[in-house]
Amino acid sequence: MSEFSFDGRVAVVTGAGRGIGRAHARLLAARGAKVVVNDLGGSMEGEGTDTGPAQQVVDEIRAAGGEAVADTHDVSTEAGGRAIVDSAIEHFGRIDVLVNNAGIIRWAGLPEVDLDNLERHLAVHLLGSFNTLRAAWPHFVAQGYGRVVLTTSSGVLGLPNNLSYAAAKGGTIGLARSAKLAGEPHGIKVNLIAPAAMTRMGGGPEEEPAEAAPGQPYMPSDAVAPMVAYLAHESCPVSGEIYTAGAGRFARLFIGSTEGYAHEGGPASIEDVAGNWDAINDEKGYYVPADLMAWSGAFLKHQYGG
Repeated sequence: MSEFSFDGRVAVVTGAGRGIGRAHARLLAARGAKVVVNDLGGSMEGEGTDTGPAQQVVDEIRAAGGEAVADTHDVSTEAGGRAIVDSAIEHFGRIDVLVNNAGIIRWAGLPEVDLDNLERHLAVHLLGSFNTLRAAWPHFVAQGYGRVVLTTSSGVLGLPNNLSYAAAKGGTIGLARSAKLAGEPHGIKVNLIAPAAMTRMGGGPEEEPAEAAPGQPYMPSDAVAPMVAYLAHESCPVSGEIYTAGAGRFARLFIGSTEGYAHEGGPASIEDVAGNWDAINDEKGYYVPADLMAWSGAFLKHQYGG
């Protein structure tokens, strides 16, 4: 038996009909999890529906000896998120793991990006994560256990034409950091994956190549799944963290704060800010806050003699 087994566990993976989500679902199933394979089956822009992708992954899992069911509900609606979780309860009697991978992308930046573009990204990436997480939460609390992996993106670092995508993916970070605190008393851990893979959403072909092309980086979806599976496992040691994975590299991505400049002796002026600009930006001695209260304590320590 593998050390990292998911025997007896039930996992929901959204957006699992293709690419990265498919890789997550297949690996979890191969390690013993019963899997709900959710996928609306639309285009990468979020248009249309198709039952085929989710069912094909289920067929692949079953052919390999695993257990899975297909689900085609829409994560962007409250009813859809609830139905996806209900599918796990109906077919397998519980839910232990939630991997929110469903996403869309409609490339646009300022000034041409419009409100509909932003709202559609928020609906799928951010509200989709919220809808399924909220539906699963009571089950996690009742059993005193849960593992959640939300999908963010290195896209939050910014590209000229990914404004809506970056905004939505940034929102998942705040969602996870807050949910982490709510989950601590109940054995629930919530982490994030920022995947790096050459999928159709990442600018790759509709079907991923089976091997590297000469002179090109090889970034298959399967290379992301081990990190997600570890974060989804009962032995995962962290919560509220962001990890990147792809092309054989695994790393932590984090939000840090500089020590900065602490003004004393009356109100600060614009000139004080300008005159201490180097200290404000100096990365030596930066720290990584565990949560808002930890940051507040560090930020205000000069007021308490720290």
